[in-house]
Amino acid sequence: MRVVSGIQPTGNLHLGNLLGAILRWVEMQDRAECLFFLADLHALTVDVEPAQLRANVREMAAALIASGIDPARSTLFAQSAVPAHSELAWLLQCVARVGWLNRMTQFKEKSGKNREGASVGLYSYPVLQAADILLYRPTHVPVGEDQKQHIELARDIAIKFNTDYDTELLVPPEPYIGGGTSARVMSLRDGSAKMSKSDPSDMSRINLSDPDDLISSKIRKARTDPEPLPDDPALLDRRPEARNLVGIMAAVTGESIEGVLGRFAGQGFGTFKPALADAIIALLTPIRRRFAELCADPATLDGQLVAGAERARALGAPTLRAAQEAMGLL
Repeated sequence: MRVVSGIQPTGNLHLGNLLGAILRWVEMQDRAECLFFLADLHALTVDVEPAQLRANVREMAAALIASGIDPARSTLFAQSAVPAHSELAWLLQCVARVGWLNRMTQFKEKSGKNREGASVGLYSYPVLQAADILLYRPTHVPVGEDQKQHIELARDIAIKFNTDYDTELLVPPEPYIGGGTSARVMSLRDGSAKMSKSDPSDMSRINLSDPDDLISSKIRKARTDPEPLPDDPALLDRRPEARNLVGIMAAVTGESIEGVLGRFAGQGFGTFKPALADAIIALLTPIRRRFAELCADPATLDGQLVAGAERARALGAPTLRAAQEAMGLL
């Protein structure tokens, strides 16, 4: 089993990143060969200062390692340090169809009303994402529900490439949604919206850099309803904010939703919220401490990323060369 996944180095990581992706990656290290990359090429689809992007890559690497990603067991690297990502992306752009990209919902959401002013990279980045995956011939790709469409596009591209060039080179990837209660962490202000750095309200998310008192304040002020917690998870279906907080508690403590409700059924949020804040603080405290130590030693971080990139280049090179040969290049 080989797993490939990436995360954009946008800085200011939050609890949704940790519970929805990073801690799932940590668990996968025991079950599969893992490649995790910092998607700095994808970060170029929106305006970002070069110095800030470089700093974000280091910060993200530190956050991943502090959370439990082990560079000795997993291949951790910056996407741009492996040129084969960009090279394969061009080959796949010549295979992908415009109609496929027109159906991608995230471009419509991210470009908004200024679609004509959006970068070509923002439009075509799903093809680069397909190259990120197909380069390493993985068996599984861990994603959230909102990214499943991108894995389906990668499958379509792989199948068309193999058909067009009479090969079985590219492996159509299988999405691994997984994650249970931690798969989708929602905003603390709106249970129907995903927790996001782009939300204008800082109160909508728990940043990994937040001090303990601010975490407690954000949880205390999180939007809820006046009803006590039920004993049946099905009764949370029409209570998105309550369901979100219960799901966060389950993810942070490693309990099931049923287990959390078993402890707090019949109690109000005045009791539940302080317990949730304490659980989040207990999870984040050692991660923040290790993160600070890593950020204070950038040379070691850079060395680990260089070593990871060397391994990734070696793993991806045969696929790129075979793709070039299949298309009549070289």
